[in-house]
Amino acid sequence: MNIQVGDILTLKKKHPCGSHQWQVLRIGMDFKLRCLGCEHEIMTPRKKAEKNVRQIERDGAVVDG
Repeated sequence: MNIQVGDILTLKKKHPCGSHQWQVLRIGMDFKLRCLGCEHEIMTPRKKAEKNVRQIERDGAVVDG
């Protein structure tokens, strides 16, 4: 899956604040993501994050993931 720093990920499950969208801050073995609803930051394993991605936005355009 082609995910880059700065991409906006729409995930299957929503965050407790109600947002489904996360910004990618760091990639590697783990992803560092920031919730676009409440600005909460998390670290999650790459495998788990890629499994839950519905859509990837890059520069305002939807990218096939």
